Amino acid sequence: MRDLLFKDLTSSKKKRRILAASEIVDKEGVRSIVRRHFVYIIKEISGCDVKKPTPYIYVLKKRDSKEKKEDFFCRIKGGIVIDNGQKQFMVIYMHSLKIHLLAIPEHLEKYSEEAN
Repeated sequence: MRDLLFKDLTSSKKKRRILAASEIVDKEGVRSIVRRHFVYIIKEISGCDVKKPTPYIYVLKKRDSKEKKEDFFCRIKGGIVIDNGQKQFMVIYMHSLKIHLLAIPEHLEKYSEEAN
């Protein structure tokens, strides 16, 4: 079984774009849930206030063998300056990836196989 969900929230007024994707897959006794988020904000800047945000990365991995599950999370933040000749823009971004893996109990596994 595979479930997909996509979101694209774009705001020209706020100069912001949010993209999100979620995927749930049951395969070989393992359910994997993958969520991705991408956020972009664009700001027009003048030449004197060019202060890029400090790049940031955060990674977390957890494993629970008793519960038979694993979690992985990664977040990246940063910014870039774009110059098109007349104007300068600051693009601030944040990307995150969350993966959750867990074993499907055997008595429920046959139901997920029938759905395929």
